[in-house]
Amino acid sequence: MLETLMLSRIQFAANISFHILFPTITIALGWMLVFFKLRFNRTQDSAWLDLYYFWVKVFALTFALGVVSGITMSFQFGTNWPGFMEQVGNVAGPLLGYEVMTAFFMEATFLGVMLFGRHRVAEWVHTLATFLVAIGTTLSAFWILVLNSWMHTPAGYELIDGVVHVTSWKEVIFNPSMPYRLAHTLLASGLTASFLIAGISAYQYLKKPDHIPAQNGLKVAVLAAAGLIPIQIFVGDLHGLNTLEHQPEKIAAMEGVWETQNGAPLLLFAVPNEETRSNDLEVGVPKLASLILTHDLNGELVGLNDFEDHPPVSPLFYGFRIMVGVGVMMLMVAGYGAFRILKKRELPKPYLYVLVAMTFSGWVATLAGWYVTEIGRQPWLVNGVLRTSDAVTTVSSSNVMLSLVMYLIVYTVLLVAYIRTLFYLARKGLITEATESKEVLKEARA
Repeated sequence: MLETLMLSRIQFAANISFHILFPTITIALGWMLVFFKLRFNRTQDSAWLDLYYFWVKVFALTFALGVVSGITMSFQFGTNWPGFMEQVGNVAGPLLGYEVMTAFFMEATFLGVMLFGRHRVAEWVHTLATFLVAIGTTLSAFWILVLNSWMHTPAGYELIDGVVHVTSWKEVIFNPSMPYRLAHTLLASGLTASFLIAGISAYQYLKKPDHIPAQNGLKVAVLAAAGLIPIQIFVGDLHGLNTLEHQPEKIAAMEGVWETQNGAPLLLFAVPNEETRSNDLEVGVPKLASLILTHDLNGELVGLNDFEDHPPVSPLFYGFRIMVGVGVMMLMVAGYGAFRILKKRELPKPYLYVLVAMTFSGWVATLAGWYVTEIGRQPWLVNGVLRTSDAVTTVSSSNVMLSLVMYLIVYTVLLVAYIRTLFYLARKGLITEATESKEVLKEARA
């Protein structure tokens, strides 16, 4: 049987993997809802309001699952990782508290206004509620990523008797990797939400090509994705340079560089072999890794063999290539669609089927990138401060295994139900919520 440490890591990975699926949609979807509502306010075209109400339903469902899985995940700080809060609780506790106070309450309160308040408050108040929910989702991401970034590049602290104490909240919050990680994650959310909307809208469009809300959603999502991907590539490059400066061992694992070398090749494919500390079946482009990471064809990359501690290589090597591969697919698909939309040409059916197939492609890229980030911090829980093995629980491995199996069963059922619900709503078409709500209001007044 696996030991408690590995089982606890797998359990936390399962929880965070399930949880992150939902915030990565709601963060950007909130801003999409703001856009849909502003378009309706400006044009008074009910198709935009119908689109808004459909995606508000999706937002509410996604938000609920994110909240439930987030609460479950937080339990593990006490059950599986008591050493984390014991040693770094002076940083983690306040940051998690700020997220609840400044973001969660705002989202939960004004989401109710978005769902049920349009005919009970002024139109501008309803629009403001939508805007505040979008602000709340972004603030939530900000505080969580501040903590996560601090765990990678800790700053503004001192150790007293093995416990972390804050010396500068400014340095804690604006730690070296936070701006890059925040921008990279927000853009990833934008792409995830864009492909979700594009996929669902394409599904509806295939069933009812004359449905205007589906047409609007499809065009907005494809254009948004096409605009965000080039920015994400630029930010990703900056994030990689920051990681090279602060976590060079992570970069070495991502690139499969074992020996320090100048002019390192960019490996398109390889089989990392940790026993021989080398790669099998290498296929690479000479000097390209050095050019990308150091902006110099002969730039030096420090190899894994020069580090006392380094993360496991295979998960980072393959995970990074999955993330990049999905990103390249997104670039080609969104670029093609945006070109045809801007030229006012019809989107061909095969392209629409591709969009449906890529509905959840953002999830794949996000999870791959998240695994690269988090596994790349090992063997540290807080880089250079707290080892993962020093924070784990003393609970028996059999108890951890039992709870892990239960989590996996519940999460599988919930994930299948969530996806089935999205396509169930899509099959019904974009219900004319604007028309229905007006009829309900008339009946109530009568």
